[in-house]
Order: sequence, then C-alpha cells, then structure tokens
Amino acid sequence: GDCGACSVLVAGQTVCACLVPTHQVEGQSVETLPGLMQADPHAKALAERFQDQGAAQCGICTPGMIVSAVALLRTEPSPDEAAVKTALGGVLCRCTGYRKIIDAVLGAPAVRSCAGAVGDGIRRLDGRDKIMGLEAFGDDIAPPGTLEIRVLRAPYPCTGFAFGDLQAWCRATEGIKACLTAADIAGENRFGVIAGFEDQPVFAESVARFRGEAIAAIVGLPQVIRRMRPSDVPVQFTELPSVQTLAQAQAPKAVQLHSHRKGNRMCKGFVCCGEAEAALRSAHVVVRGHFSSGFVEHAYIEPEAGFAQMVEGRLEIHACTQAPAMDRESLAAILGLDRARIRILPTGVGGGFGSKLDLSVQPYLALAALKTEQPVRLTYSRAESMQSTTKRHPSEIDLTIGARSDGRLCGFDFKGNFNTGAYASWGPTVATRVPIHASGPYAIADYRAEAVGIYTHAPPAGAFRGFGVPQAALAQESLFDDLAERLGMDRLEFRIKNALQDKMPTVCGQVFDSGVGIRACLEALIPHWQRENAQIAAFHTDQARGPLRRGVGVASGWYGCGNTSMSNPSTIKAGITAEGTVVLHQGAVDIGQGSNTVIAQIFATALGVGVHQITQRGADTDITPDAGKTSASRQTFISGNAARLCGAALRTSVLRQVNAPKDAVLELARGQILVSDPAGTHRIQTGTLAADAEGYVFAAEETYDPPSRTLDENGQGQPYAQFGYAAQLAVVEVDLELGTVQVLRFVAAHDVGKAINPLLVEGQVQGGIAQGLGMALMETYLPGRTENLHDYLIPTIGDMPPVETLIIEVPDAHGPYGAKGLGEHALIPSAPAIVNAIKAATGVRITRVPVTPSDLLLALKAHAHDPQGTRP
Repeated sequence: GDCGACSVLVAGQTVCACLVPTHQVEGQSVETLPGLMQADPHAKALAERFQDQGAAQCGICTPGMIVSAVALLRTEPSPDEAAVKTALGGVLCRCTGYRKIIDAVLGAPAVRSCAGAVGDGIRRLDGRDKIMGLEAFGDDIAPPGTLEIRVLRAPYPCTGFAFGDLQAWCRATEGIKACLTAADIAGENRFGVIAGFEDQPVFAESVARFRGEAIAAIVGLPQVIRRMRPSDVPVQFTELPSVQTLAQAQAPKAVQLHSHRKGNRMCKGFVCCGEAEAALRSAHVVVRGHFSSGFVEHAYIEPEAGFAQMVEGRLEIHACTQAPAMDRESLAAILGLDRARIRILPTGVGGGFGSKLDLSVQPYLALAALKTEQPVRLTYSRAESMQSTTKRHPSEIDLTIGARSDGRLCGFDFKGNFNTGAYASWGPTVATRVPIHASGPYAIADYRAEAVGIYTHAPPAGAFRGFGVPQAALAQESLFDDLAERLGMDRLEFRIKNALQDKMPTVCGQVFDSGVGIRACLEALIPHWQRENAQIAAFHTDQARGPLRRGVGVASGWYGCGNTSMSNPSTIKAGITAEGTVVLHQGAVDIGQGSNTVIAQIFATALGVGVHQITQRGADTDITPDAGKTSASRQTFISGNAARLCGAALRTSVLRQVNAPKDAVLELARGQILVSDPAGTHRIQTGTLAADAEGYVFAAEETYDPPSRTLDENGQGQPYAQFGYAAQLAVVEVDLELGTVQVLRFVAAHDVGKAINPLLVEGQVQGGIAQGLGMALMETYLPGRTENLHDYLIPTIGDMPPVETLIIEVPDAHGPYGAKGLGEHALIPSAPAIVNAIKAATGVRITRVPVTPSDLLLALKAHAHDPQGTRP
C-alpha cells in the first residue's frame, strides 16, 4: 500500500491490488492496465499523451498512474491540476518529478518530432511497453512454481551469530532445497566496486556489521518459503557494541570495523592549489559554516529482484541492474567460475539512481541456481530493500570562504567527513570526487579541500545521483549567499562575477578552451530572478499575508561526467543484415534516463538513416559489448560517442562498397541500400553479399574512452574530459507558525552542450529537482525506523511545483555532437536553492537537511531571540 504502482479498478474505484484480498472482488469487475488499453478510450488517449509528454521514464509506476487517471477522467473529463493531483496522489514516482504526468493527464500540448535525428524531441523508443504495462522488470521473468529464496539477515547494527545444525534442519524441513552460507562460496566471499576496496561479504562470517546484513539464504518451494519465519532457522544472535555515527566511529577506543584499515578511516580525497590559509587571512569578508546531512534512501519503486537458471552448463541471471558487465566480473570472482560461464541479462529497471550498481540479489540467485541446479527467484521486500542496500552518504562539512571587497572569491577551505557505512561500496569515489567539485563551477585561485570516508555500523553508503557533490554544494552555495549578503551584493550577480569561463583553470588546474557553460546558465536566470524578487516584494507589502513569507533562492552546480582520472570506455557495435535491417547492439542499461532512445538517435544520425529504421539489441553480456555502467552521467557522453563512432564506421563501410562520397544520402529498402550522390543512385543488394558469423553483411564496433589524466598528490590534473553545468532558482513559501515550507516553482537552466532529445532533457531536470526537493525538506533514512515508504517520505505529486526548464547549449569539445551528461546535474543545485530561498524568506540560515517543520520552528525561535547569533 505504499507506492500505488499496482493500482487497479474494482467496481470502477481505484484500489491497491496488494491490499485487497482476492475473495473481496468475487463477482465484481476488475480492470487492469492491459485490459483498459484494449477497450477504454480514456486509457488509449492517455497512452498517446504519456508517450508524447515523456511521462514514463523507468515505467514501474506508469500502470498505477494511468489506471488512476482513467478513474478520474471517467467522472471529470476536463479536470484541473488540483483534481489530477488528488486522483493520482496515492501513486509514487521517483523518476519523473510528476510534471510530465500531470501534463499528460491534462492533455497539455506537447512538442513532438518524429524524425529522430540528434536534436529531435521524439518519443522514447522503448516507451510502448512501459505505457501498456508490458515492460518485464526483475520480478516478471520467473515462471510460476520457481524455487524461491529467503535471505536471513542480522537483527542488530553489530551482530555476532552462530548456527546450529543448519544443514540437518534443511534436510529435515519439507520443501527446503538448500541452505546457503559463506561455506558455499567457492571463490572469494567479498565484493565491491572499487579495486582495493572489495570488502563486503556475500554472507557475513561470525559477525555482521550492519542491521540487515545477510548471514544465510534458504532456498525452497514458494509456499514453504513464504510461510517460513526467521526464527525457524537454528541460529543464535548476539548484539555487540557498535558505532553508528561519524562522531562515535572517530572517538578514541572506538570499535573498529575492519582490521586492515587504520581505525575506521576508509580513505581520503584531497585537492589543493594556491595558498588557501593566506588568502583567507587577506580576505575582506570571511564566512564559515558547519553543514550536515543524513542518510538518504534511493526509494526506487521497484525493489531488487531477479531470476536465475542453468542453461547448458552456464549460469544465466536476469536481474534489475545498472552494470551487467561489472556484475559478471564480480560473480566470477565470488563463484570461482570463468566469466564465459556466466550470462547477465538485465531486466527492465524500475529506478536505480546509483544503488543498483552494487550487487544485491545476484550472488544469492547464482549460488542457489548452482547448488540446486533448478531455476530460482528472489525479490526483496520493501523493508529488506531499504535495510540492506546502499544510501546517500551522511556528511559533516566545515567550510570557510573569503572574498575581496570587489566580490571576488579569496580563499576556500573545505573539510568533509562522509559516513560510508559498514563497507566501502562507492565511498572511495565520493571521497575523491567531492574535493574536485566542492568549489562549485567557480574560479578560485587559493583552495584546499579534503574529504574522508569513515566506516560505521550502518548500511553501506554508495552511489546516489551526485556521489557526494550535492552535500558539498549545499555548504558552498549557502555560504555564497552569506558572502553576497555581507558584501551587499545581489546573490545572482555574485555568482556570475565568480563563474568559471573558458580558458580559466579549475581548482585542479584543468583548463577548458571551450564548453564552460555555467555563466550562460546563470545569465539565463536573470529575467526570472528579477521578476521573482519583484513579485515577492509585492507579496510582502500585503499585510493580510499573516504568517506567510516568501523567498527566492539560487544555486548552481557542475559535475564531471564519467569516472575520475581513470579509463572509462564504452563499446557499441552494429551491423546490417542480408535483409537490409540495421541492428544496434546497445549495452548501456536504460534505467529511465532514456539511453535506449538517445544513443539510438546519435547512432542513427551518424549512420545517416532514420532512428525508427533501427532494431535494438538491449544489454546482454552474450550479445552486446560492454557499454560501461549506467552511472556518473556518462552514457550520453561516453556511450553516445561510441555510438557516433560506430555509426560513422558502418556508414563508411557502406559508402566504400559503391565508392560514394562522404555526403552521400543513404536509404534503406527491403533487401537493399540506396546510396545517392551527385553521380546518381547506387543500389547495394544486401542479399548478395557475404555475411559474417552473426549474419551481418556490414558490421562495425567502436570504443570511446574519454581523455583524462591522473591527479597528483595535490589533486592537480585532468580528472574529467567534460563537465556539465546547471543553475536553478526556487521560490518558497514558509509558514512561520507551522514551520512548513512549500516550494512554489523552479526555474532550471542546464547546459547540456547539445540537447540530443529536448523532451528527455526536461524529464531528467524535473526528476532531479524532485529528488533535490526531497533531500531538502523531507528525506531522512533512520536504520531500523524508516524502512518503508510511509515512514520514509519522498515527494508525492502534490509536493512537486511547476518547473520551467531553460536548455542551454554550449557545445563540448569531446561530447557527441557537443552533448554533455545531465543525470547528476539536475539534482545538485536543487536543495541549496531551496535552503537559500528559506533564508531569503525568514532570515534564518539552516545548515542541516532535511529542513523539517520542527527543526525550522526551533531555528526561527532561536533567530528571534538572537538574530546575530550562531547558526541553528
């Protein structure tokens, strides 16, 4: 009953199927999405409008949204926005930011293009199955009757445990087929995503380091597994001393999690240029602050799920994942198998945002299939998913920034501690990425930043849309507002004055000759900034406003696309069959961001054919080369470049066949390719050409690895080949009596280099803002307390304000057709913009997120007693 994705109509009323016992619907009409799509005119119209608006991203919530909208439209054919929000309020979405869904239900006009070249806002190429409820997610693959797995998990933050005669219990319990523990692992009982930090066991051995860590897995018949209780298993648990916060983990004589690390310190990242301390001493104005944030849950609507089986002696795993090739490498090490014996077939992914980069269900599926030699399935419950999977890193940041009297930045000193939980996961990436980005997209000559990852007895903290940069941006952008205030400068003008430009060095000493788009983003906000400030001034002159106060905040962000200072290749291949069909082998997993569409558009443009003439082969480690993991805003840039090179190489092969010039026009016809140039039209009869082992008469495979350079001991070098840039403003209304904050609207300017698909750009921006809104105002994961989606709050359709997206195109020298990544950038400025707007409305600087009503009321009370006192 938390998410509403399973909504159906019972006697015309919207209900969550998961809450309705079957006997209650006897004799009543039950309408599901596939049934509605066959006969209901509202559903059919909604299907078209959802596709035109790009209202389905990952697609996991789409059935619930459309079913709920049908119920509304049957009673209100022309609803207003308030009615739509009420009718769809019980269905959660984590991808879209809801605005495209609202527009689709309202029938708002959509800018639609059908051609599909780079720059065209076409429908998602994989959109139909999402809209029709036919997308196969992780729990949709296994046939009925498949053996199921129950993972036994530790009940305490630090848990000692000892099994009784587990195997005897397994043999004696009817319907149980296997009991798996660390003893069943033939390879290495550890995994991780960063070389040298593979420290997480598949099964804990004698001591578990966080509540929810796996200690065993039971495999059996579905009816037996579903009625099994953890207490049935012969195991004795003992609660051991634990450290769960950064302060506890760093205290003298603190319990140490890993003996191979010094204390509980995992690693450090560091960047230094100039003389930060000397610059701060000479600064005209200096501001300081301590900023903190807690765990944030990814809260994708689809829990982790998958299915595994043995096929002709090979292990085949179907699961929701962002990194199929990385999964295969990790499983080969765990299982002690050659990679050639493992096949990973990603299912549809119902949201990922970083957490589905790490292994979850895959090892248990693999071990169970190997041991039983039968097909097995595993789907996490919501509580299990939230207990055991990675989170956004909690942070404690101390920051000091100075400025000269003319408003130029003068000295920057950043120190950040990040709670990486019990295991490393992506913690080393956060530690190295944060110091590079903590400056924001600004010119700072004297700079020092360090970030340290600390182990605690908490769930592992890993990748979550930004890799620590949103936490750093909250501190930096908040103090920028304080600097501007101290200097008597306009807050937007202060940022424009200090913005990086072409040929200016970053804090890593990297110089871009072109493509630095942050100033263009900030300047695009100027008319909106002026308008909002004028409207707020008018609002506050009305004495009838009572306790309501409004404010506008601004913040910016940047993000380096791809891995930091290391090889980061993607490979794409394609071919043309004897029948004249173009087949694109595209292994970049689409988790809702649109890579299935964007990469195909890039490839089609390079090849010179229509995107709808291309047949795609999705991610599958047997048939698609490694396009890298879907993370770090890399797929449009890196896999897109590989697709561009592949399309160009395939085009060259075709043109060479008839000795045609580069600018010749290709046209695909049945069994032939027409090549037109000033000399005439050449016909290539594809059926007469020799085919390779895969059946292709023309084929190409290309790899792109972005140029970067290792950082030295001071963090100087070229960490990324490109950055993307963003600036956002938020308008909020604060109730001084209740402490509530309502975000009224956003304006978001994003430099994407070249918008490959503007429709998808808008959807990514809106979705990122929704997650930033949650981070700013409501989301805080508390292990053991907020392990479902009614105690852990994410934004609903009623929380999401209108968003005006300003697409800025400052071409990147390396990007495909100039394009830059976008996924992370959409989130980074959102929470700081909201927090700065709260300060503008109330005069109170909040330094911890989320800004809950109780916290804000306490801060308002403290500010009223001591307006110049310490920050709350």
